Formats: sequence, C-alpha cells, structure tokens
Amino acid sequence: MTEALAEARRAAEVGEVPIGAVVVREGGVLGRGHNRREIDGDPLAHAEILAIRQAAAAIGGWRLSGCTMYVTLEPCAMCAGALVNSRVERLVYGAPDPKAGYCGTLGNLVQDPRLNHRLEVTAGVLEDESAALLRGFFASLRRKP
Repeated sequence: MTEALAEARRAAEVGEVPIGAVVVREGGVLGRGHNRREIDGDPLAHAEILAIRQAAAAIGGWRLSGCTMYVTLEPCAMCAGALVNSRVERLVYGAPDPKAGYCGTLGNLVQDPRLNHRLEVTAGVLEDESAALLRGFFASLRRKP
C-alpha cells in the first residue's frame, strides 16, 4: 500500500486527484498507475485501469490470476468491473468512497455472486493516510483564487 500511496502523491504533484494503484504478484510489482484523467483528457485514465493495463502487458496476457491490487481509494464501478474482468484475485484499498465506491460502499460488484469471478477484499489499509491525501488536495483547490 505504501507504493500505491507514492503513486497517489505523484498524481497530486501533477494536479490530478491523488489516487494511486499497484498490481502485485508474488511480491513483485507488475503494474502501477495514478490518476491521469486531466493530463490525458481520458475519462478512463483511473489509477486502477492504468495499473491493470501495465500488469497485463508485463505478463503478456489479460488474466491477472494470483494478483493483488492495492489502491488508495475504493474503486468505482468501472474499475471494479475491470478488476473482475481481469481476474485479479484480491483487492486491498485504503479509504472508502461514499460517492462512487463500488467495492462495498454503494454496491459490491467485486463480490457479486452472479458474476463468474469474485475478489477477496480488504478495506481500510492505511485509510487515514489515503484520506488525508485526498482531503489536502481538495482543500488546496478550494484555497486557490
């Protein structure tokens, strides 16, 4: 999770919402990403999507079996769907997202028994640090003239 937090800080440094994600298998990082929606002008450039794409490229295939994603904020429905479709085994996230979180807060796509794949979920890991990054980022936006 510390690597995901480092990615989130990179996002903040370039003016993006500070969310970071890493995909890990057998102790090694296969993919990493931070939000790039503003920089890339891409509504799909969420940290999770970028990390999944990089991990899939690293292993040469779309099935991320045996992988864990660490992300600083609870994934939205789009990212939750990507986690299911890429067959990530486990999700570990920091802060819950009461406005868009779809891994337990607003819904739980990653553990829906109707789907062909479900993830193990661990919530609240380094939650305070993850939430503080987000609060600080949005507070600084409100202070700008």
